[in-house]
Amino acid sequence: MSEHYHDVGDLRFLKEMGKLAPEEFKAWLALDRILGRDGAIPKKYRELISLGVAFTTQCPYCIEAHVKAAKAAGVSREEIAETALVAAALRAGGAATHGAMALKFYDQGQ
Repeated sequence: MSEHYHDVGDLRFLKEMGKLAPEEFKAWLALDRILGRDGAIPKKYRELISLGVAFTTQCPYCIEAHVKAAKAAGVSREEIAETALVAAALRAGGAATHGAMALKFYDQGQ
């Protein structure tokens, strides 16, 4: 039997999480509400930012939800592709700079 780590059915447990930690759950929901609106940053760009973060955190639920919201906000396929590659470049930069930090730790060690 294969294990499935990403099953949309698991989202049903969010309701239970809300009951188990109601204040924290409300705070999380409030954070989520800042995404689907225009502010100083228009909704379209908020969705592209959300996708960039979702690509780097590798959350399939976030990717699906924000692709749908981005499409509704007028984001093109080209913009999604560029966002993925910008996110990949930043992840690569993070790996390189952490590698440099590792050399520092190596040099400091005995």
